[in-house]
Amino acid sequence: MTQEAVISKTVGALYLVLVSTRPKQWLKNGFLFAALLFSKNMFHPAKVATSVFAFAVFCLASGAVYLLNDLVDMEQDRSHPKKQARPIASGALDPQVARLALAVVLPAALFAGYFINRQFFLIASAYLIIQIAYCTFLKEVIILDVFAIASGFFLRVAAGSVAIDVPMSKWLLICTTFLSLFLALAKRRHELLLLGDGAAHHRKVLDGYNVLFLDQMVSIATAGAIVSYALYTLSEETIAKFGTTQLWVTVPIVLYGIFRYLYRVYKQGDGGQPEDIVWKDKPLLMCVAVYVVAIVLIIYMRPGALR
Repeated sequence: MTQEAVISKTVGALYLVLVSTRPKQWLKNGFLFAALLFSKNMFHPAKVATSVFAFAVFCLASGAVYLLNDLVDMEQDRSHPKKQARPIASGALDPQVARLALAVVLPAALFAGYFINRQFFLIASAYLIIQIAYCTFLKEVIILDVFAIASGFFLRVAAGSVAIDVPMSKWLLICTTFLSLFLALAKRRHELLLLGDGAAHHRKVLDGYNVLFLDQMVSIATAGAIVSYALYTLSEETIAKFGTTQLWVTVPIVLYGIFRYLYRVYKQGDGGQPEDIVWKDKPLLMCVAVYVVAIVLIIYMRPGALR
């Protein structure tokens, strides 16, 4: 084999490894920036830099998890209508190469996380332990599988908070928990409907769910997310922290965003990948942008806000 052929093969393998780490899903790591936004540090250069670094660490960590997941689910993915196109399942990427990449990326994430601070390192470690447990056995344990998926979002918010050493409101963390469960349950519902009668064959745990049960849990998680966010905006702690009572005006924006997501889940049959829905649904993407602008105006732009 010529040198050019070796280089071409190596570049091709690296590209397939990158695809297997699912860069599109790194959008989920944006939850790390919640602490930066709500701690009034969005214009603090050092904290912004730390948050970006923390985001990069979680991109490495989540990429390692996706590699492991595709290796563990290789055989099942080959019978899945969408997942069969993934590099490992399709045979385009040699599993040995994927294992080697995993052996590099996972320690790299932990090593990088250690340089932020000890608490961040512990949370990143907890994220990896839970996700590895999910990939290997928790994904087959009814209800706990959903909590394992949801924990990834919660831990991202917590990691963003300890990375820049700022406290997060308990109400906001509770809201994140409910929102995470909402997204995870919608994902399970989408899988159940997509795979139909073959759902249990692809993933045994799906045999323990049905659409009615999942719909009831989605309703509970939706209500919990909305109520806890509303209570966060009205709490004395929040009002004292930001020096304003106006944060409640963002509640209708959050309501629209959740209702729009529910529309995509129940009317359009989506829900499998939250990041795809956000990127492809213009009204929902606009809702996120309006929400961020509203938060910035309320928290940062009032007189004396940054003192």
